[in-house]
Amino acid sequence: MNFKVISTIVLLLLVSNVHSQTLNDTIAKRLSSYKSVKLTADLSAFSDQEKEGIRMLIRAARAIDQIFWVQSYGDPNLLNTVTDTTTAKFMALNYGPWDRLNDFQPFVKGVGPKPKGANFYPKDMRKGEFDSLEDVNKKSPYTVIVRNREGKLEVIPYNFYYEHYLNQAITSLFAASTMFRDDTAFSKYLMLRGRAMRMNDFDASDRAWLDLKDNRLDIIIGPIENYEDQLYGIKTAYESYVLVKDMEWSKRLEKYVKYLPELQKGLPVDKKYKAENAGSSSQLNAYDVIYYAGDCNAGSKTIAVNLPNDETLQVEKGTRRSQLKNAIKAKYDYIMKPIADELIDTNQLKHITFDAFFSTIMFHEVAHGLGIKNTINGKGTVRDALGANYSALEEGKADILGLYMITQLHDKKVLKEGQLMDYYVTFMAGIFRSVRFGAGSAHGKANMIRFNFFKEKGAFTRNETTGRYSINFEKMKLAMTELSALILQLQGDGDAQGVQKLVDEKGKIMPELQRDLDRLSAKNIPVDLVFEQGEEVLGLNNR
Repeated sequence: MNFKVISTIVLLLLVSNVHSQTLNDTIAKRLSSYKSVKLTADLSAFSDQEKEGIRMLIRAARAIDQIFWVQSYGDPNLLNTVTDTTTAKFMALNYGPWDRLNDFQPFVKGVGPKPKGANFYPKDMRKGEFDSLEDVNKKSPYTVIVRNREGKLEVIPYNFYYEHYLNQAITSLFAASTMFRDDTAFSKYLMLRGRAMRMNDFDASDRAWLDLKDNRLDIIIGPIENYEDQLYGIKTAYESYVLVKDMEWSKRLEKYVKYLPELQKGLPVDKKYKAENAGSSSQLNAYDVIYYAGDCNAGSKTIAVNLPNDETLQVEKGTRRSQLKNAIKAKYDYIMKPIADELIDTNQLKHITFDAFFSTIMFHEVAHGLGIKNTINGKGTVRDALGANYSALEEGKADILGLYMITQLHDKKVLKEGQLMDYYVTFMAGIFRSVRFGAGSAHGKANMIRFNFFKEKGAFTRNETTGRYSINFEKMKLAMTELSALILQLQGDGDAQGVQKLVDEKGKIMPELQRDLDRLSAKNIPVDLVFEQGEEVLGLNNR
């Protein structure tokens, strides 16, 4: 299958203009706003055979990276056409010529806007064409829509469309499984995951993954999130994380999951919006991530994961919440703390702590399990009912309900670390961090909505002289409760129009906030991270 589907005209424009860039200074400045961090972990406890298995897992992830290039842009060999080093680095970070943390603005001369449907659909496809396409698999998260030789729309499964790179990834997973024979459950999972990508059927491998308990290594790999499809919010993008489990931290975290059913019952909304059971069999683990690939590595780096996304499986077996501890610490040290030092009132800076930052991220992932997955009025799943705006609202729900969970658990003396004010002030500083991701990111859009909602409710005040923000604890608590109820109701009703209205009214950065964000850039505070990673960084290249 030839998946170099970029048009010849666009590619020629790109190649011919790279050498005469007038945007090069801008690209260099944007590139410098990312902090380079080495992804390392202590691998001394692993045998030589297991270390070879880690190499195989990284090799599988690299193949997945190539698939995401196809999905995001169309041609995985784009970087081979670019001779300017700065431009090539920024393209690699963004997986194409569009700046992900600047609302996908093109940064190469002659390149138009990024298609909302990325490379999942023909760029000239009309909505009516898709609606009238008679194929039961057109809305599958694991199919690509293309034009056949007659110019008609055709549906092709991922396992055929990306067959070349998938074969590389699958072969590496099978090879890795033989290196971990002593861990039979993990070895079995690797085999099942390879077969899942070959067959486009992920249920068995997801179940095997959720059954893993004592594995010291993990890999998340496959077509997972639908953020890249901003046209319909249907198609999933390939990504991979190679992870080393922190057994001690994971043990500390596991106690919180059992409170999910109780917290679900206490949600500040009518009982019909919380009728589903929260999966108390879910896991909460901490990891050091040693390799990112694909969607999770594009632009802003993911630092926590809640999977699988299958709503039926979530209700039946729960999910695994994976906290990527070393990446979280890097974001706190290089981004979060400097932002707080610049924008948070000096009298409240003492409430900015790493424990609070880690907890807000952790409970964000746990909170994905709260609320309901299916609408209350027969509109199907919340995901299907809300379409392209589902991701932004779901991320907003997880953010605000994560703070709700922290408040409830702290009041119950279950969460004993720090003062409750630590979490609220750190949560507010986190809004400034995430809103810098821009409207092109579901997380960025969610934080814009929350900032404007909090401002409207008086949850914080801004000192006109210092430009610093101070939290009003009681008003922020009330705003948290009100926004939680609003989001849960919009999801339960499948109210796509209501969600669009919320996005239109509050999903934008107002001039005053933009000026404050510009101060962060002027202080050279990174907007996000870029990773140095792989065998050499891990000390595995001498094998």
